[in-house]
Amino acid sequence: MITLLSRIFLRSDGKSEAELRTAYGVLCGAVGIGLNLLLFLGKFFAGTISGSIAITADAFNNLSDAGSSFVTLLGFHLAGQKADIQHPFGHGRIEYLSGLAVSVLILLMGLELIKSSVGKILNPAPIVSGPLVIVILCVSIGVKLYMTFYNRRIGAKLNAPAMHATAMDSLSDSVATSAVLIATLVGQFSGLMIDGWCGLLVAVFILWSGYNAARDTVDPLLGKPPTHEFVSQIRALVMAHPSIIGVHDLIVHDYGPGRVMISLHAEVSASENVLELHDEIDNVEKELREKLGCDTVIHMDPVVTDDGVTEETRLRVAALVHCIDDAINIHDFRMVAGPTHTNVIFDAVVPFRFRLSDSEVESKIKTAIRALDGNYYAVVNVERSYT
Repeated sequence: MITLLSRIFLRSDGKSEAELRTAYGVLCGAVGIGLNLLLFLGKFFAGTISGSIAITADAFNNLSDAGSSFVTLLGFHLAGQKADIQHPFGHGRIEYLSGLAVSVLILLMGLELIKSSVGKILNPAPIVSGPLVIVILCVSIGVKLYMTFYNRRIGAKLNAPAMHATAMDSLSDSVATSAVLIATLVGQFSGLMIDGWCGLLVAVFILWSGYNAARDTVDPLLGKPPTHEFVSQIRALVMAHPSIIGVHDLIVHDYGPGRVMISLHAEVSASENVLELHDEIDNVEKELREKLGCDTVIHMDPVVTDDGVTEETRLRVAALVHCIDDAINIHDFRMVAGPTHTNVIFDAVVPFRFRLSDSEVESKIKTAIRALDGNYYAVVNVERSYT
């Protein structure tokens, strides 16, 4: 159905990628509102005629889902707004906020289901069902599975956390309705009142789904590191240019799906022409924008490459640092000679949650450098990796 509606309403003629993305999000949100309202009406009717509190509660669960779909639709609409003076990087993070709002609704529904399930366990009541009630519940399960499928598929296509959260919500609802159906059938044919226990298990599943959905939307808001695959793509594109001999201090800023800014330091030979190097850096920034869709700021770091002593010492220092731990890397290496000793100055990059503290890393490196031939002293700046 989504594919058919997209062919009718979402013609790509003249639309940018961002505009198509917003249009898909609005369409999926509108379809979600319509389907959830229909499910609410059907289940409310089934709950009324059967006297089942579980079915009626499940109906109101779908009504809250209609609200979640509205939040998703509103989030895509607001996130699709162009950048302005107050928000020069656009409004893309609103998608994360809308996904977080959906996650909170899932968690609240899980808590409400726990409350109602405990009440049903303490005060069990018989359920009167018929073919119409069974059919309504089966149709509801099928519709929710379909909504899970299309929200997950479109969410992956658009890289939209809000739609991933909605997909998890729909899957939780299909499981919840399946439990209600099983409890209804068992109660009808055996007289066992297990719907309260089934509801409790479903509530725990819903809470777990809500937690995962919230984590997936909170992480980019707080600033999570880029994936290793994305970092490898960036490094490969930058290092493919012959004038660049090294990359460090790579930072990826996420301003919403499809809105990424990169900053990095590119090491270049200090003996080459500055204007030619600047032109090469401009070409790298342009290539990253065209191939990865990222705005990039590159800081040019000149490195001495034609001084045999400096290069030899850098390699020896790098080897010593790797003896401390292979996870430590160095960059911005330079030497300043004096009348009594020579300072070797560089940055040492360690990962987060490293086994040693910054002061311990610095102390071990300085001790190792003192063991080198010659009167060398290390001036080390220990920093954490952003990737």
